[in-house]
Amino acid sequence: MKKSCLIAVIAALAAVAGALAAVAVYLHRREKELDEYERLLFGEDDAATVEPEAPAAEEAAPAEDAAE
Repeated sequence: MKKSCLIAVIAALAAVAGALAAVAVYLHRREKELDEYERLLFGEDDAATVEPEAPAAEEAAPAEDAAE
């Protein structure tokens, strides 16, 4: 095999590998965006679970102050 032919084959394989890597990165990012959209759409929000705990912590603080 000629040296120039070998270089052309290696360059083609590198281009294919680069294209596959770009597609994989794109699909990974797109999947994260869709997961976030689905979470927002169906209301699986982490902030909603934190809010009910906050008043309980505020109620406990005055009780401790009254005990002192």
